[in-house]
Amino acid sequence: MSSTFSYTADQGQPIPDASEMRFGVVVTEWNNDITDKLLEGTLEELSAQGVPLKNVTVKHVPGSFELIYAASQLAKFGHVNGIIILGCVIKGDTPHFDYICQGVTEGIARINAMGDIPVIFGLLTVLTHEQAEERAGGRLGNKGKEFALTAIKMVDYAWKLQK
Repeated sequence: MSSTFSYTADQGQPIPDASEMRFGVVVTEWNNDITDKLLEGTLEELSAQGVPLKNVTVKHVPGSFELIYAASQLAKFGHVNGIIILGCVIKGDTPHFDYICQGVTEGIARINAMGDIPVIFGLLTVLTHEQAEERAGGRLGNKGKEFALTAIKMVDYAWKLQK
């Protein structure tokens, strides 16, 4: 096996060399007590995997629906190899949750299907604030780290297809 791989303790799967990768991260301001923690986990993991933080562009948007536009524009003009969207939608008493979750899911799926670079879906869709906290550094870990690892693997996948 190539020496350009490292291993994660939890999954045992090889992590590609990420030292030359460039990422865009789009994070929502809404529920920022959660999304700030997801961003922190994402940046920590990218750095731990060798991505220079100068190779990471972070952009903020007001809410989750705006992630679609921001990701599409970053894919076109951001000079990045992959994008990670970070957001958190917590179910309330109205159908707003369903519309936002469905819209963002469909929008990001469309960007992935039609685009040239991977966009990682880092939108927490939870029933309670407690569930969000559990996934943003709580008892279930920080999903931002998982999103970062997924982004690295998907950029590597795309690069191998282009060779």
